[in-house]
Amino acid sequence: MNISTLETVVFEQKDFFSKEDTSIPRVVDFHEYIDTEQIVVISGVRRSGKSTLLRQFASYFKEYRYLNFDDERLVRFEVDDFANLMLLWQKQGNFNTIFLDEIQNVPQWERFVRRIFNEGYKVFITGSNSKLLSGELGTHLTGRHKTIELFPFSFVETLILKKIDHNHVVSTSQKAALLAAFDEYLLEGGFPYYCKTREKDFLILLYENILYKDVLFRFAIREKRTFRELANFALSNMGKEFSYENVAKTLNVKSNTTVKNYLDNMEEAYLIFTLSKYDFSLKKQYTSNKKIYVIDNGMRNNVAFYFSEDKGRLLENIVFLELKRRGGDIYFHKDKKECDFVVHRGTQITEAIQVCFELNDSNKERELNGLLEAMDYYDLKTGIIVTQNQKQVYELNNRQINILPAYEFLTKSYN
Repeated sequence: MNISTLETVVFEQKDFFSKEDTSIPRVVDFHEYIDTEQIVVISGVRRSGKSTLLRQFASYFKEYRYLNFDDERLVRFEVDDFANLMLLWQKQGNFNTIFLDEIQNVPQWERFVRRIFNEGYKVFITGSNSKLLSGELGTHLTGRHKTIELFPFSFVETLILKKIDHNHVVSTSQKAALLAAFDEYLLEGGFPYYCKTREKDFLILLYENILYKDVLFRFAIREKRTFRELANFALSNMGKEFSYENVAKTLNVKSNTTVKNYLDNMEEAYLIFTLSKYDFSLKKQYTSNKKIYVIDNGMRNNVAFYFSEDKGRLLENIVFLELKRRGGDIYFHKDKKECDFVVHRGTQITEAIQVCFELNDSNKERELNGLLEAMDYYDLKTGIIVTQNQKQVYELNNRQINILPAYEFLTKSYN
């Protein structure tokens, strides 16, 4: 591309980047990633705060260079242009830290990253495509990168934004503030810009950008109408069990493989997540029915059908996202009964979690028995049922079941 245009972009972006508000600090161990000698990869959905997190990291360095490739002026930027980019940066003086935002927009970017890493630069990169980043880094930089998977604000981060102290809840008014904040978070989600502005058009436009820029365009999908119908189906049926075959029949899609591929594409863009039933046989895991969860409740409620009875599904989605943040491999359990989530860490299942908006006489036996079956199956002594605002402890069959209000589960770690 034209070097004069590149120089203008470099100057303007660095000036803007350095002046932008760093917002609230994300719940990240900054020194773990600053002190590492590996490349730091920040991966996550569009507008989840990756650039803001880069600015927060940049505040720890006196001299650095920055470029965001999600800029229309860089649409013709190619791998050969990295040489000119380095020349422009070096003209500005000495530096040893480089921040590259939305790097997946440049074909063969990994070759440049590998070169500057080998030359001794500290490198931070971000991207909005999970498999592209992990695949290219795994091929060219095996064992030389650490990844932060960034989501929209967690409940704790929204509380920080609202200046609500969740660590010392001693009065009725403090608990009321927590509950009100949770009720809002349940429906509105945690996209940082939306949390600050409440501009509903933002969520709708963001959804369209993810569909078109991160999926339809990137994967050259021709059947746009079919894809959009499937995306709407996925968001509308959050938390429900499905098979590729049944979805294909429901939406009149010719191929089960097409359904799977389109859902995989959405997952790569962090719009949705598919959850498998846990089985000791990997083949059965791959072929069994799945469930779908969504990146953000607020987005889902603004672009898909929403009914008041969906609150149970919305709570389930929040718990799923929190488990994703905490790490481990997540599955659902289903045998004679069902448990919403089991978490696999190391070589075994370490947690079983049931989600129920409100435990009552009509559902208590089903929810308890589903959790107990999972606990017995994986030999767990304790299990959790997350509710809107109930708290109790049951001792059943030499097992302990902790019924927790959602705000408590989301603000404390029960790993």
